[in-house]
Amino acid sequence: MIFEAEHFHIKGLVLLKPKLFGDERGYFFESYSKKDLISAGIECEFVQDNQAMSSKGVLRGLHFQKDPFGQSKLVRVTQGKVYDVAVDMRKDSTTFGEYVAVELSDENHYMLFIPKGFAHGYLVLSDHTLFQYKCDSYYHPHSEAGIKFDDPKLNIEWPLLELPYHVSNKDLSLPFLD
Repeated sequence: MIFEAEHFHIKGLVLLKPKLFGDERGYFFESYSKKDLISAGIECEFVQDNQAMSSKGVLRGLHFQKDPFGQSKLVRVTQGKVYDVAVDMRKDSTTFGEYVAVELSDENHYMLFIPKGFAHGYLVLSDHTLFQYKCDSYYHPHSEAGIKFDDPKLNIEWPLLELPYHVSNKDLSLPFLD
């Protein structure tokens, strides 16, 4: 396998820690291998790649697409650092409303697999960050939805920064989970 797969208490979320091969010239790692994803329990066909650039303090999310247009995502940071959060929105799940948070960076090269049925967001922790992700279905604007990042019921422990969060008006107007 090209990475170590760490599974969480919330079924379906997988943190992928790639194996780096480095020397005085730099490093190399495989960032995608379908057969190794299958070995880690991830079976989906990615159809779209997305990239976002943000600066420190930007908070994006928590976003998801409503059925039947839900998306599984494989997210990673190629420059900078984020605090990445996935919230279980599957109503029949015993972990509904619970979340997992991980730090993704250009130093650790971790990737987080987020299956359909999860809301996703992140807080940028570095001055300049490039965030990339693969999706297993296409974006449908009419099925776009989200929940507010500071929902007290979720009680997400977002990191404190020396500057205020920069959140879009659209994300500030998202509803709470209830």
